[in-house]
Order: sequence, then structure tokens, then C-alpha cells
Amino acid sequence: MSVIALGADHAGFALKQVIARHLSDEGHEVVDCGTHDESRVDYPDYGAAVGMTVINGDAECGVVVCGSGIGIVMAAGKVTGIRAATVHDMTTARMSRQHNDANVIGIGARMVGEQTALDIVDAYLDASFEGGRHQGRVEKLNAI
Repeated sequence: MSVIALGADHAGFALKQVIARHLSDEGHEVVDCGTHDESRVDYPDYGAAVGMTVINGDAECGVVVCGSGIGIVMAAGKVTGIRAATVHDMTTARMSRQHNDANVIGIGARMVGEQTALDIVDAYLDASFEGGRHQGRVEKLNAI
């Protein structure tokens, strides 16, 4: 199974906990990059922490959660080498991996329900990068 970094701000904390339990139950190792309660915090700190955990090789990929799934993805994506995508359903989760080789996905806790979030995580983890016509595009992303 995989080692997966998780991070969230206060708005995503509860959903992060649900995702962490699900991943653990599925046999994955979880690296919890915080936050650790619902006290107000700033999402960039946790997006960056997940990004750094992935880039440093301490996790194979990451999942970040904030209210919308947008800001925390922007923060993770600032880490060189991170290809982060905000996803809203199983299709966008799967395609972020297959076409863009996303190594971090972001979920909006105020946008999707718990079961949808778990389905998103599973779809993402079950997918793999297709390479081929997508390889050159990912190389261009990496070069930016």
C-alpha cells in the first residue's frame, strides 16, 4: 500500500480525519501534516507541508482539504515538483492522475460530502499516469 500525506486547515479538519481513517482502514500509511483541531489556521501552511512531505520522499502522494479545495491546492502547488489539482468528483480525481500525473489532490470540505470525498480519494489512488501523449505535457509543467 501507499504512504499518503494529509493536510487541512480548520475548515477541512473533520473531513481530513474521515479520510485518514479510511486510508488507514484500507492499509495505507498516513502522514498527518496537520492541522490537529478546528482552531483557525492558515491553509498555506498545511498545503506547503503536504507538498514538502511528498517532494522530500516521505509520502508517495498527498491529499489536502480546505473549505473550497482551492487555496490549499494553490499552496501545495507552490512547492517545486508538485502537480496539485482541485478535484470535485471521481472523474476529475482519476483524470488528474491519468493525464496530469498529479501528486497532490485537493478536496473542498464545503463542496462535497464525506462519501464523495472517500470515492474521490479511492478513484485517485486506483488510477495511474498514462504517459504517452500526456508525457510531454507533464514535462512542460515540470519545466515551468
